[in-house]
Amino acid sequence: QVQLVESGGGSVQAGGSLRLSCARSGYNYNCMGWFRQAPGKEREMVATIYRTFGNTYYADSMKGRVTISQDNTKNTVYLQMNSLKPEDTAMYYCAAGQSDGSCARSNYNYWGQGTQVTVSS
Repeated sequence: QVQLVESGGGSVQAGGSLRLSCARSGYNYNCMGWFRQAPGKEREMVATIYRTFGNTYYADSMKGRVTISQDNTKNTVYLQMNSLKPEDTAMYYCAAGQSDGSCARSNYNYWGQGTQVTVSS
């Protein structure tokens, strides 16, 4: 079992930045990821990290504007988001799972409650 608690969401103007945090307790799964879901849309993957080697993946929609990182001393994964756009408005979720390295969406079985990000124009 694993518990995931997100924080750091909020309201910003377009062009602004936010850093989301995901504090993990419990089992140490090797895939950690950030997903988002806007009203009326499906949940989509934003960024993932394969914790064993630090491999990262970014969705095209946010590539170049986000960075996923981990601090193993704090059992925390971060999502730094820059140059935010109104279309980035969504609930952002942290997720954990086990993988042989691909960290595909199907590998994620545990989810946090989410943190809301709202970007105004």
